[in-house]
Amino acid sequence: MKIVFIVRSTLFSARGGDTIQVEETAANLRNLGVAVDIKKASEKINYNDYDLLHFFNIIRPADILLHIKRSDKPFVVSTILINYTLYDKHHRHGITGKLFTFIPASGIEYAKALYRFLTGRDTLVSISYLWKGQKRSVTEILKKTKAVLVQAREEYKDLVKLYGVIPDYYLIHNGVNAGLFQYSKTVNRVKNMVLCVARIEGLKNQYNLIKALNNTAYTLVLIGDAAPNQKGYYQQCRDIAAGNVSFINQLPQPQLADYYAAATIHVLPSWFEVCGLSSMEAAAMGCRIVVTDNGYARSYFEDDAFYCDPAKSESILQAVELAMNTDYDNGLQNKIRENYSWKKTAADTLAVYKKYIS
Repeated sequence: MKIVFIVRSTLFSARGGDTIQVEETAANLRNLGVAVDIKKASEKINYNDYDLLHFFNIIRPADILLHIKRSDKPFVVSTILINYTLYDKHHRHGITGKLFTFIPASGIEYAKALYRFLTGRDTLVSISYLWKGQKRSVTEILKKTKAVLVQAREEYKDLVKLYGVIPDYYLIHNGVNAGLFQYSKTVNRVKNMVLCVARIEGLKNQYNLIKALNNTAYTLVLIGDAAPNQKGYYQQCRDIAAGNVSFINQLPQPQLADYYAAATIHVLPSWFEVCGLSSMEAAAMGCRIVVTDNGYARSYFEDDAFYCDPAKSESILQAVELAMNTDYDNGLQNKIRENYSWKKTAADTLAVYKKYIS
């Protein structure tokens, strides 16, 4: 069996959670004997080399349309349905934020895609996207795909609600690298250390996190690079940061493990999270977890995390304080170790492939 992962052109230059998802799923599929190539959507692909095409990020349909037109191979889509609407329409700053309040969600995604293409930050793979637009393009893909692979049942429900198409779906949870992110009782954690591992951008909401913890007894460590198109946001975060806040550039995963081991709490107060890979990794290593209540994180963490309202700095602070003052319970750490590994993700994905490859 030979599969091609077709991914956004910036997957490796602007790394995010989907980068880890793609790399880890591919590596673990290979361990199961599946030949997997990873190709950028902008690359020329010989479809006849593969039994099935696997796309990622349904909200980037311009990366998909051309390939499904040129190929007669079966395909599936890992949707990674991130809803930017709350941030874009209500919390994005500047002229762009004002304009987006008057534009429907699909129009906002279309405008952002055009901006990336016109400024050379991304490659326009599918010319037809220009006249089909965002919603029509996604709808076409959903009608043609063999199945969608979602990370939460709520994600599938939102997909159907947004686009009115009911494709077959399979629940494929994200995982953690169990060999790398291992809990150790012998680690001495740094008292009052709060960690946030994420690309620094408006969606991840580091600005409100900094406001919440500025000049408190907590040491806040932010690890991540600025998103390519949000250097201004990154600078705003640095400008308001007090002396108890530090910034570290993106780190390889083995080095991240050292920070997870040292921190008491990991916070991801995003405007929206599908699951939050860094939250899962931190929990696997024994951190207490503070996460947004917007998105699908609750389906992973249930009652074993502390939830916050990303719009309110006081809610973020209260969640951090509650987490810090609650005795550690290893229930979440055990749950992740037992249920959420990339090995299981790959096995579940392979089972889907077998349904559509004769």
